[in-house]
Amino acid sequence: MRGQNDSSVAEFILLGFSNYPELQRQMFGAFLVIYLVTLTGNALIMSVILLDRSLHIPMYLFLQNLSVVETGFSTTVMPEMLVVLTSEKATISFGGCFAQMYFILLFGGTECFLLGAMAYDRFAAICHPLSYPVIMNKRVFMTLVTCSWLSGTMMTTLQTIWVFSFPYCGSNEINHISCETPAVLELACTDIFFFEIYAFTGTVLIILTPFVLILLSYIRILFSILKMPSTTGRQKAFSTCASHLTSVTLFYGTASMTYLQPKSKYSPDTKKLMSLAYSLLTPLLNPLIYSLRNKEMKRAVVKLWERKVALHTT
Repeated sequence: MRGQNDSSVAEFILLGFSNYPELQRQMFGAFLVIYLVTLTGNALIMSVILLDRSLHIPMYLFLQNLSVVETGFSTTVMPEMLVVLTSEKATISFGGCFAQMYFILLFGGTECFLLGAMAYDRFAAICHPLSYPVIMNKRVFMTLVTCSWLSGTMMTTLQTIWVFSFPYCGSNEINHISCETPAVLELACTDIFFFEIYAFTGTVLIILTPFVLILLSYIRILFSILKMPSTTGRQKAFSTCASHLTSVTLFYGTASMTYLQPKSKYSPDTKKLMSLAYSLLTPLLNPLIYSLRNKEMKRAVVKLWERKVALHTT
């Protein structure tokens, strides 16, 4: 990699929260607990959906894919951040930084498209309940999931290779918690004007395209819900959409503030906190949001637990 871009930098130093050494031990403990809870929650969702055949419908299969993305996102960022918090000088190799940036962009981009696909699924289920099995059949579901992952992969591959084609010949200290694109580019010792235009345009398309789909879907959903004669039906429809809307707000709000704001808009510490919001809090909260608010998920968890207890007793 270094031979290709004539870079004199063999490794980077992740500064993380080194400005607050007195808090690093407490932060390590808190982040470790959050990471373990995140893994447990998402693994539970993936396992329950896999084992309960009644949940093998698009709504829950999309959720299963979302849990895979959240697990990957958290695992890409959190272990390295825990190392940073326990090291006086936390280094990451040039190739390691490349890999971390690649997977951050891959899981982030894929999540954008998955959230858009999930909004379309809710639109089809609420606005066209009678024809829902036809609109969201297995082929359509597989197409949406495949396109979500492929879109994330194509964007990620191009952007990561371009970022690491720049020479890095000055400071190697990344003032961030991970190798995110904006933080790494601050160290490039060349003109990156054209890349910034591409990156901003690409990010706008990746964030706004699914967001527009989500917005249009929920406008139609809102009108359909308001036309429902039954109060119970309206409440059930709102409850079904609330979990997804919460996830969209958490992820899109923090990600757009990080990638769509001018460089000087926020301080480095503020950027780190915003990055934590979508790399740490969103993967943590999504399993809670979807499992605690969803009767079918809670029923499936209880059913599997009772089955496990019954096997042990016999």
